[in-house]
Amino acid sequence: MKDELTVAYDHCQALTKREAKNFYYGFMLLPARQRRAIYAAYAFARECDDIVDAGLPPQEASLRLAAYRESLDRCLEGYPRSPVLLALRDAIDRYRIPHEYFYRLIEGVETDLTVRRYASFEELKRYCYKVASIVGLISIEVFGYRGDGQARERAADLGVALQLTNILRDVQEDLQRDRIYLPQDELARFGYTEDDLRAGAATDNFRRLMSFQVKRAREYYERGRRLLPYLP
Repeated sequence: MKDELTVAYDHCQALTKREAKNFYYGFMLLPARQRRAIYAAYAFARECDDIVDAGLPPQEASLRLAAYRESLDRCLEGYPRSPVLLALRDAIDRYRIPHEYFYRLIEGVETDLTVRRYASFEELKRYCYKVASIVGLISIEVFGYRGDGQARERAADLGVALQLTNILRDVQEDLQRDRIYLPQDELARFGYTEDDLRAGAATDNFRRLMSFQVKRAREYYERGRRLLPYLP
């Protein structure tokens, strides 16, 4: 019979395989302990996301996130209340992952309950840091790394690159939830309005706007690529 911790890790693995097959198979070549830790971190992030994306009224979703944050408090005190948090606690202890990362992630997803527009890229970048760069920072704690600050900066850059890609991929889906992540000042600079976005207008202004966004994402991928020399 499997022990409780093994069952908890198996639960995280199954959740990851069900919800994110590319992510799941992408980490299959890792050593088993590292792979399980990554799946636990993913499962934690997924549960946070699901609270926000479940279509609940913002006040109810905020209360559920507050309860989840309290469950994280208890987990870090040694009293995990669910299989995901049991596995996560073990991964945190094993790889000495800073606790603050998990609170920043909750803060990031909570932003989606109240913020529907971003005035500038600087505002958007702070959001990207919390919901995506943090995942990269958690990951390198599991992988191991050299270079301390430089490695963490490059991992954060890679997280921004991935989140910018998600934003560009999901423009119409996010719009259906009344969320526009493209910075407002850049929409104005390229002469492309929210009404244009809703109409799906593929104008020259749209193409110039998207070219600008893609160029920036590629620049962050290039920065993120410089993480590789710092990894084992």
